[in-house]
Amino acid sequence: MKLAEVLVKPILSEKSNGQQEKLRRFAFKVNRKANKLEIKKAVEEFYGVTVTDVNTAVVPGKNKTRYTKAGFVKGQKPAYKKAMVTVAEGETIDLYGNI
Repeated sequence: MKLAEVLVKPILSEKSNGQQEKLRRFAFKVNRKANKLEIKKAVEEFYGVTVTDVNTAVVPGKNKTRYTKAGFVKGQKPAYKKAMVTVAEGETIDLYGNI
């Protein structure tokens, strides 16, 4: 798998921001087929940091229901894989720099 296909986007939430400050742990949405070694190599290549640990989890899709004029519309959000990447002491990733 190409390194450009591994990382989909960073996850920016209150929980992930708290972990960035306290634990130097950054959350990314990654390709479902990517393994921990590919994720580590991609983060080190794109952000220029040293990765010490990678934890992954597959987040299941959620059922969603909307009420419209035509009645209830049922659907499901897709499942995705999440990677929690811990960087070395003293290093950080600037996720807000290119906004």
